[in-house]
Amino acid sequence: MMRFLPLLAACLLTNALADPVYKCTHDGKTGYSDRPCAHGKSVELPAPAGIRPDGAESVPTRDARTLLALEKLRIAREKEQERSDKADARQARAAATHRKQCARLNLRKRWAEEDVARLTGRARVAAQRRSKRATEALAVECPA
Repeated sequence: MMRFLPLLAACLLTNALADPVYKCTHDGKTGYSDRPCAHGKSVELPAPAGIRPDGAESVPTRDARTLLALEKLRIAREKEQERSDKADARQARAAATHRKQCARLNLRKRWAEEDVARLTGRARVAAQRRSKRATEALAVECPA
């Protein structure tokens, strides 16, 4: 597609415009002008081949402009899709990090509860405090 862009630009640049030419006949004399004749008979001459009057646009030129506009839209759509994919990947990484943190806190809570069940005396009181803190940390970071 990129190799057609210079051709497309050349087509757009060569769209020459011509003013209409009028052939005027007055008293048997013929003259040419860019305005209709004030007296006598005037005939608008067709534009030479390859030159279009104002407002006339050839089909290839319209097609070239349409193709150029479509190409710009495609490129813009691809860039937007790329941005969207990057944002989705960032969100997925953040969610995975959050799940990993929750799993780590859940594991610490479970280990603290095992320590409470296993220990006795003053060590048990300390283990209960650690278990309570682990439960609170889990509740703050990962609400169910």
